[in-house]
Amino acid sequence: MLRRDFLRLMAVAAPAAGIGRRALLAQLGGTPWRTYEVTTSIQVLKPSGRTRIWLPQPLAERTSFQRVLSSEMHCEGGKTSIHENRRVGFKILAAEFPADKPPVLTTTQRVSTRNWSVGLERPSSGARHPIPQDAVEFLQPTRYVPTDGIVKETAEKITKGAATDVEKARAIYEWIVENTYRNPKVRGCGRGDIRPMLEMGDLGGKCADLNALFVGLVKASGIPARDVYGIRIGPSNLESKCLGTSSDRVEKAQHCRAEVYLSGFGWVPMDPADVRKVMLEEPPGNLPISDSKVQAARKRLFGSWEMNWMAYNYAQDVLLPGSSRPSLPFLMYPQAETEEGRVDSLDPVNFRYEMTSRELAAG
Repeated sequence: MLRRDFLRLMAVAAPAAGIGRRALLAQLGGTPWRTYEVTTSIQVLKPSGRTRIWLPQPLAERTSFQRVLSSEMHCEGGKTSIHENRRVGFKILAAEFPADKPPVLTTTQRVSTRNWSVGLERPSSGARHPIPQDAVEFLQPTRYVPTDGIVKETAEKITKGAATDVEKARAIYEWIVENTYRNPKVRGCGRGDIRPMLEMGDLGGKCADLNALFVGLVKASGIPARDVYGIRIGPSNLESKCLGTSSDRVEKAQHCRAEVYLSGFGWVPMDPADVRKVMLEEPPGNLPISDSKVQAARKRLFGSWEMNWMAYNYAQDVLLPGSSRPSLPFLMYPQAETEEGRVDSLDPVNFRYEMTSRELAAG
């Protein structure tokens, strides 16, 4: 992005963001906590010898947008253990079944969530505050999200002319919205392998691809950023219904979001991938970028999340505890292994799981 393009973008975005933010705060500000019950039932249909199952649990840390109220499990004939890494908000339930026991696991979590919005309008002094140690870690590259080579070169081009962290993050966010596309043919949520995307010039994918590219470009600009892996658990109450669930069955509703640590503001919620989802999927479909619903999502998702979604973790390059198999790019789906190897988590023939979510009445 050239300097003149960046300045044009900021000139347009600033007043629009101000208007959009006031409307957003009217929708999201002061919203109450909502409680959901999420039940997961897992069965490995073709077990072989000892079978293991791993299931991501709700975010281990307590945040301003999510609280875990209770967790229950049923694992007849199996042995369970909990593994945590609070450094990356990681919590996983592992279950192991002997060869003579059917590998079946059921869990129920109750979580409370509330919408999260960070106002970015207040003037900045221009002084960069020291980055806290727990955010410094999210400057580091990972296997699939590097920060050197073509990633850094692209980030420098996009942010040329941007002075503050907010301006740099805004420029990258708008570049993702304008230059990527959602590819419905990608399995699951994608892999989040960003270097080939830039090298081949094919910027298509799902949320784990597009938001990983966003996060990688932000980190390459010297700003901490992280993907947040989770699942949609309720319908959207805002303008784009495709950004929520349409029934109580949610096993295909996994979704990756992003957070950026902005100097003077702290962690800020963002989600450029969902702007592209609105363009592709919001009825009647294939909306132009100028459509009012797309523009509303574009403004809103730079600084806010609607919490009809449950966060799991920030972890990447995940080694499943007790597994000798290769690491996963991230953990957002249930996983399983038998003596014959890892089961494809997106294969319903060999690995069956159902997830349901219902909102509980207040009181």
